Amino acid sequence: MKAFLIDIAICNGCYNCQIACKDEHCSNDWRPYAAPQPETGQFWLRLNEHIRGTVPKVKMHYVPVLCQHCDDAPCMEAASDAVYKRDDGLVVIDPEKAAGNRALVDSCPYGAIFFNEGLALPQKCTGCAHLLDRGWKEPRCVDACPTGALQFKEEDELDLTGAEPLLPGAPGKPRVYYKHIPMTFIGGTLYDPQRKRSWKRQRSFSAPPMAAQGRRPATAGGTSGSRICPRAPTISRYGPRDTLPRVSSA
Repeated sequence: MKAFLIDIAICNGCYNCQIACKDEHCSNDWRPYAAPQPETGQFWLRLNEHIRGTVPKVKMHYVPVLCQHCDDAPCMEAASDAVYKRDDGLVVIDPEKAAGNRALVDSCPYGAIFFNEGLALPQKCTGCAHLLDRGWKEPRCVDACPTGALQFKEEDELDLTGAEPLLPGAPGKPRVYYKHIPMTFIGGTLYDPQRKRSWKRQRSFSAPPMAAQGRRPATAGGTSGSRICPRAPTISRYGPRDTLPRVSSA
């Protein structure tokens, strides 16, 4: 049977999958697979944005969430007469038999079923079953992914090493697998007291004497916009001072 594999590490958040899903299903009636998806209020494939940390230590990743096409789908238990599983593994809600059944929305632990108020029926991702039956090899979302983060193949053809379900415990035995779901992120700055003391010591010895006294250094011949002027002797209560050169602006 078919399965999805989503690699979070190479998803760049372009939203092509979400847009392609809308393009395929909004205003298009694909019954008996699915009635038209509303333009707003529903995302049969939703790209969730996750931000971790605070500035300047920030990381971001994206997680595409769609119907998990479970082997033991809770929605099938809630309405066995209206929800069925195809031979290829895709779970489909019959738009005619499921009309008016709001209980299906609450039955999904992944939040992947929506209620169309205008048509009074529950709806979700069909895996683009209507396209697969016409010869397509993969759904629109997978076809639109530029990085290969989304794959749709026979389960034994996928490299599921390190893959895991979206939710702990894998309710319903989902057939959508995820790789590289980020774990706890800890950001900070390493502090070495010994190194900081050494750095401070180097700064104190590297400052020029004249700069340390707040004076402008004089150059030979009074260049660099300065000239040497004689200072007249001054009298203080400690007696006369020696005549010293002073630096003044040109």
